[in-house]
Amino acid sequence: MLSSRSWLRRATIATVAVAALPLSAAAARGEPGAQAPAPKVLDFQGEEHGMPDLDNRKGRVAPPAGVQARKAGPEATIRWNALGTPAVVTSAKPLAEGLGDDPEKAARAYLKANESLFGLSAEAVDALEKVAVNPIGKGHAVLLRQRFGSLPAGVDGLVSVGVAGGKIRHVTSSLSRETEAPPAAKITQDKALEAAARDAGMDLATATTKRVTPVAVPAPDGVHSAFEVVLIGGTKAEPIAVTTHVDAVSGAVLVRENLVDHFDPDNPKWKVFPANPPADYSSTDNRQTWCHESDPDCDYVPGGDPRTGKAWDVDHTTNAPTNTSLGNAARTFENRANPDPFSVGTRSNAPTPSRNYFFPWKNTWFNAKCNPAVFDQPGEADLEAAISNLHVMHNRMHDWSYRLGFTETAWNMQVSNGDRGGLGNDPEQGNAQAGARDLTVRDNANQITGPDGVAPITNMYLWQPIAGSFYAPCVDGDYDMSVIGHEYTHAISGRMIGGPNAGWSGAQAGAMNESTSDLFAMEYLNEYGFRPRGDTPYVTGGYATGDSGRGIRNYDMSKSPLNYSDIAYDIVGQQVHADGEIWSATQFDVREAFVKRYGAGDAKTQRACADGKKPVEECPGNRRWAQLSFDALLLMASGAVSYVDHRDALLAADAIRFDGANQDIMWRAFAEHGLGAAAASNGPNDPDPTPSFVDPIGKNGKLKIKPARDAEGAVVRLYVGDYEARAVPVADTDPNTPLGDTVEMAAGGYDFVAVAKGFGHKRVKAIVWPGKEFPLNLEMPRNHASSANGATASGDGVNQARLIDDTEATNWASLTGAPKGKSVVVDLAGDEPVNVRRFQVSAMLRPAVAGDPDAGGQNRFSALRSFEVLTCLKDCANPANFRKVLTSSDKAFDTALPRPRGADLLIKSFQIPIPVPATHVMFRALTSQCTGNPLYAGEQDNDPNSATDCATASPFRDQIRAAEFQAFSW
Repeated sequence: MLSSRSWLRRATIATVAVAALPLSAAAARGEPGAQAPAPKVLDFQGEEHGMPDLDNRKGRVAPPAGVQARKAGPEATIRWNALGTPAVVTSAKPLAEGLGDDPEKAARAYLKANESLFGLSAEAVDALEKVAVNPIGKGHAVLLRQRFGSLPAGVDGLVSVGVAGGKIRHVTSSLSRETEAPPAAKITQDKALEAAARDAGMDLATATTKRVTPVAVPAPDGVHSAFEVVLIGGTKAEPIAVTTHVDAVSGAVLVRENLVDHFDPDNPKWKVFPANPPADYSSTDNRQTWCHESDPDCDYVPGGDPRTGKAWDVDHTTNAPTNTSLGNAARTFENRANPDPFSVGTRSNAPTPSRNYFFPWKNTWFNAKCNPAVFDQPGEADLEAAISNLHVMHNRMHDWSYRLGFTETAWNMQVSNGDRGGLGNDPEQGNAQAGARDLTVRDNANQITGPDGVAPITNMYLWQPIAGSFYAPCVDGDYDMSVIGHEYTHAISGRMIGGPNAGWSGAQAGAMNESTSDLFAMEYLNEYGFRPRGDTPYVTGGYATGDSGRGIRNYDMSKSPLNYSDIAYDIVGQQVHADGEIWSATQFDVREAFVKRYGAGDAKTQRACADGKKPVEECPGNRRWAQLSFDALLLMASGAVSYVDHRDALLAADAIRFDGANQDIMWRAFAEHGLGAAAASNGPNDPDPTPSFVDPIGKNGKLKIKPARDAEGAVVRLYVGDYEARAVPVADTDPNTPLGDTVEMAAGGYDFVAVAKGFGHKRVKAIVWPGKEFPLNLEMPRNHASSANGATASGDGVNQARLIDDTEATNWASLTGAPKGKSVVVDLAGDEPVNVRRFQVSAMLRPAVAGDPDAGGQNRFSALRSFEVLTCLKDCANPANFRKVLTSSDKAFDTALPRPRGADLLIKSFQIPIPVPATHVMFRALTSQCTGNPLYAGEQDNDPNSATDCATASPFRDQIRAAEFQAFSW
């Protein structure tokens, strides 16, 4: 999604931009029946996406005939890009050896020796521009870029070569075989600007940034001369930031990238929350005093800039303190009046000649219950404390990441880089309490990161409950370090991957971008012993969201069941935040394997390693894992990567830095999460990649599906983990598919879901034994309420038949009127009654589908919460002949703050005491999450401009959905 010359990167957000528009007066008072306007609402994971990235370059260059992987290196694996050159060349063994000590020369020598593979002559290799040579332990990541005539590559044209001791360990590229200069431009820059604006649906008059740069864009049909157009602006409701590559001959759009995704005078001191304010939201001021130098009054001495030792409030160009929240790595302001995320505030901390940045904190926003009147009262909602806290935390992330490799040559963010490389003049610009005076701007955090030399912007927002959208406490995001660290990491990973001007590109890449931000924020807090609010230390946004169990995510990363077969599992389908949790679960287990092998270390050792006072080879396992995670970013020449590509880069980083000492434990963890030997993806946007649970260097076993009892002979699909809808099965008994009925997996215990038409869902646990094959016995009863067995459904709402189709990927919906009493009657096939004793029900939601009667809904709060079941034996056209046999708990599908999650809505089993004969069964809704969950009820704040009661103020209050209703005799 990002070009190699874009002026902004994808600004990946811990997006919760859920602020509703101001409600009507009646709705604001929460009056029954008061109709609120339908606000443009983003769910907390950024589920309403902006314009998609676009690549209009068509076709694919076939790899050269006769080129074999063995020519690229011993046992090499090659994955090709659309330009006919290798996207990835990887191997467990060195690809080449004996190429000398100079890493750049070694990289060029390898490319020259493989002219048939990369399509570059020796002269073309010599002409490659050196972008960077970054160290990875004793090895290096060498990044080179093509030029086409006088024009630099704007999109693609990069190669990253991992080199260690004259050995080539890993290569990624987006090189073009075509090297000639493109045709001369025929349109003007102004015409290109107009074309880009038209494509983005943007009024140029609203643009705050308009930049046009001549570049070259390689494509399968040849090299195009192009104009790279950067547009930033739009309106507060529709912010637009795009980089568009416009063909300089035809004026057509070649590539468009959306850059926005919707956390003593000589001894300066700061009062800060190391992780977040009190976990119980009390007003106890438990901030610590952090000092530049040791002092008896100090709780902690983090030190200064890692390279210069200067304090965080020093201007490196003058060596003088600024006496405010302006420094070399970060410049921090308030920006409450402007909701535009691309603007930067002008008011920094109040000038403080003493350099004791001690500002009052009274927990004002929380105690005022989100009443905006506090902005104009003394203390201004603790504004000065918020600015100072955000400033310190940005500096902490800068210093921590610097020691892991995010330095000037890796394109970090600083005003002055001295003579150490990079462009400088690009500090992190932080907006505290961003847009706070605009009541539609809440529950969000974002990072907008330009390439090296362009100062990035981060926005931290206030949080507040919003009816039928997001139920956060009244807190200030400027104090939640798990969110601040998450946002800053977007700049780290976006700058390090794909060179100085590119970033993550594609759905899977965007998911790993989100995950990396969660992981690095967690690791920073862990290494310094700062415990964020959460039931475990591995919860992101536990303070900002009010949920200590899962925070802003679907899972605590240390307790996640997700694997690579679950891509697109979430209710909106392929979604970067939810899918990112798959990578987080995987990487957490890789990290745990390192901790198990090398230990966790004590607090003193952890800090010594984090401060760079011990070499990584002497550090605990988590630090070794963190170092490899930074190294791997430098080994990917393109940000358009899949999980498989990133996996290979991590393995290569271990081969370069640790001589492959950890391949065994890494492969084991990858295999357990579906990223084993045969995992494959059709590019970074593939919603259905091929999972593999095979450990290529460990012990594996096999399970063979064996349907039993009623299901003997049935076509059964087997899924690993908790999800069936939108997941990829690993085995089936269908002779018409290539899967087969046996799955090979790394040894260990697994959870499975078995699904069969006519037999519903069954959850099972099984152990895979090394070197053994065992049957997986699946005793599945017949689902009497299945359309596959002849059952039919009728009743309220739309899509009644989808309630009985044996899959959670579809659902029934009632869209008008109160949810209570909405029902579907299932005619069990045949004239004879059958005994029913157990029911399975799912409240799962699904992505909207164009043209569907329920295309515009699927709001999380419309999911089923409670229900009842009635049965009938005769004259079932008369509702009076049905009798109630089951009333669920009022929290049958229980959900938590800040909103319902898919994991809470999965299919469950409900049993009645004795079998009941029936020819018809009625499924009848009682409450939705909106109407029945007390967590989303009532007025929860003192903001006079908005209502919070879901049952009266939400536009989704009259909608209810359920995915499955299944009936069994046993």
